[in-house]
Amino acid sequence: MSESSNRPPISLSPGQWSFTRWKTIGQLEALEVHHPLFQATLFLQGAHLASFIPQDEADWLWMSPTARYEPGRAIRGGIPICWPWFGDPARNAPEVRKRIHTDSAHGFARTALWKLEDVRESAHEVEISLSLDANEDFADAWSGHALALLTFSFSIRGCQLALTTTNLANDPLAFSQALHTYLPTSDIARTRISGLGDSQYIDTLDNWEYKRQEGPVYFDGETDRIYESGEPLNVVTPRGSRKLSPVGSDSTVVWNPGPEKAARLSDFPDSAWKTMLCVETANAGGDYRVLNKGQSHTLGVFIGRKA
Repeated sequence: MSESSNRPPISLSPGQWSFTRWKTIGQLEALEVHHPLFQATLFLQGAHLASFIPQDEADWLWMSPTARYEPGRAIRGGIPICWPWFGDPARNAPEVRKRIHTDSAHGFARTALWKLEDVRESAHEVEISLSLDANEDFADAWSGHALALLTFSFSIRGCQLALTTTNLANDPLAFSQALHTYLPTSDIARTRISGLGDSQYIDTLDNWEYKRQEGPVYFDGETDRIYESGEPLNVVTPRGSRKLSPVGSDSTVVWNPGPEKAARLSDFPDSAWKTMLCVETANAGGDYRVLNKGQSHTLGVFIGRKA
């Protein structure tokens, strides 16, 4: 799914990094990328991308100004990784739900400590890979054994995430997931998403009823929808446009908390709903995935400029 240059970045060990460095932010360890063409910040907890800033531009991701960087606490903003289930366990398909032993939403990957696998750098791109071995250490929350490998690719053209799940157990593995991307806007009322027109969606705020989208998606208060679509999208805000190109996805989640829910959210200013939205590349709703022993699936998204 790469949209980067043909010349692969060179794999490097920590002492050889030119653009990447370790940094402690709050109580968490992070990797900071300072490339001449872009900057990025990536936490090991949750494999959480918090920032991507191309040269001479504002951050392409939204982070809550009240986010807290503490062990075991989900970070509000950026791109949280929801895995190996998405949303409320009770709203997942029976095959997914039967493995979950907690009421917590969005899985354990977003608060787990991931392992650094590789850093590759070139004059045009930086690629970082992290892994999570979901084994018996997570038995209190989930039954299964799977490996999650997440590769981030940064370039002047944009940023790319590729999350590959491999089933390491003998029995089939059903799971749901999402790349929970927070995007900034200067005015949610003047923001729209094109590419979902004529798609069917589940309106979770209206008894999970199925509805059909007509034209672009606009925001008028709280929005929480699971679209049955994995098509490329354009997010248009007063400050510019972003194109999201998904891979391995047949569902897209669109979310904004609106004023009432924003007031109840943790690490989220009451008025912040006016300046953000979430467009999540997902395998959610009926788009959950099943892997037999040794099989893999990759969910990915490339975030770039609108063509």
